[in-house]
Amino acid sequence: MPSRASSHSPLGPSTTTRKKITLPTLQAMHRRHDPITMLTAHDFPSAHAADTSGIEVILVGDSLAMVALGLPDTNSVTLEDMLVHCRSVMRGAQAAFVVGDLPMGSYELDARQATESAIRMVKEGGVHGVKLEGGVDVVEQIRGVTRAGIPVLAHVGLTPQRSNALGGFRVQGKSVAGAVKVLRDALAVQEAGAWGVVLEAVPAEVAALVTKKLRIPTIGIGAGAGCSGQVLVQVDMIGNYPPGRFLPKFVKRFGDVWGETTRAIQSYREEVKGGSYPAEEHTYPMPKEEFAEFEKVVENMSRTVGSEEEQ
Repeated sequence: MPSRASSHSPLGPSTTTRKKITLPTLQAMHRRHDPITMLTAHDFPSAHAADTSGIEVILVGDSLAMVALGLPDTNSVTLEDMLVHCRSVMRGAQAAFVVGDLPMGSYELDARQATESAIRMVKEGGVHGVKLEGGVDVVEQIRGVTRAGIPVLAHVGLTPQRSNALGGFRVQGKSVAGAVKVLRDALAVQEAGAWGVVLEAVPAEVAALVTKKLRIPTIGIGAGAGCSGQVLVQVDMIGNYPPGRFLPKFVKRFGDVWGETTRAIQSYREEVKGGSYPAEEHTYPMPKEEFAEFEKVVENMSRTVGSEEEQ
């Protein structure tokens, strides 16, 4: 007989028939020009949805600062926050390769700090690899982390953690000098040992040319279709927020989770107010003879209590 579980029980030992996605899997996909799909997740349900849908790489992005914690920007999230959410994601991701963002303040000082933070992400967070932002300026950090045996996904172009230095969330590589910087940063992280590099908010033609010049896969976000793969923030692409919320130009809404969620909640409220929920099929029955006996017991209890009060 199958085991029964409550509505909040975690997954069983295995609910997927997919083969485990590993770093060699991703490298083989790149060699045969098979686009890599990456999606963010910040908790057990979002990870389970991405994993079940066949996503190869799940990114526990520091964007969880805004989408899960209600913070104003990615720079507000801490390493401790990331560890909690990485563990949650790992419980829902059974086949995907999971990468955790190193948050601002956890890797910039030197290779030792970066390596110590990355080790914590793997040992305590359970992820398979880490992502960090920067190009030429973080090569020593990438070397240190990879020497520790931890796969590194780099991130160049628009680097949100450094948006204050960039003058805001601006497209990078629109000038010759800017495009050269993107290429140099991408080449630098490749030589430092990164297995791949995210290109964010870069003109499509620049990203395509950079991709051709690299031996490692590029993962685009606002960088056109010429990259080796794509990544989006899950809550943005599934439409998890009400209309009118700002979305970057590169985001396509593939669903309307907000509309379906509010419809369901409003229906629930209306049925509770109207008395149609819960209906008989939502309740647990009791044998009539047992209930009749229960009524007698209650009646006797009432009499006893009444007598005691009179005394």
